[in-house]
Amino acid sequence: MRVERNGQSIETCRGDITRQEVDAVVNAANAQLAPGGGVAGAIHRAAGPELWEACRPLGGCGVGEAKVTDGFGLPARKIVHTVGPVYARDEPSAELLAASYRNSIAAADGVAARSIAFPALSTGAFGYPMEAAAEVAFRALIEGLPGCASLREVRMVLFADADVAVHDPVLRRLASAAGWE
Repeated sequence: MRVERNGQSIETCRGDITRQEVDAVVNAANAQLAPGGGVAGAIHRAAGPELWEACRPLGGCGVGEAKVTDGFGLPARKIVHTVGPVYARDEPSAELLAASYRNSIAAADGVAARSIAFPALSTGAFGYPMEAAAEVAFRALIEGLPGCASLREVRMVLFADADVAVHDPVLRRLASAAGWE
């Protein structure tokens, strides 16, 4: 599904976050920005060992913050690292998750990215319920994207068809209410 407004777009798709041909890809990072499991592990494996070398001097990343490195072996030229909240532990979870999305698009915009691909932040090992996370994500993106100077395309890259089936109606409803088509 894809919605547009004023030359900007938000879309959902099923796919592999490490294979997205966009200017920036978002890493669902851990606080140390280290290789790990899930999305972070996949991104580190695909980008290569240079990514961990670039992350080490950054001093980690707090929940809701975003930091940028080069993309190294990924098709994306930049990686935006953000740490989403652990559901029901990092509170207020919804505000922290929204901050991860807002700060990620601001970071991508700051390096003149025109396109960015997100995974469904905090929904894997961090336990955030998928539909609630989609609501927070799309609300933050719909509100934040118009303030970006260079960023034009946001893609939510989802792991499974079931995840797309959860995200599409949420995007459709929120986008329609905000005047996106």
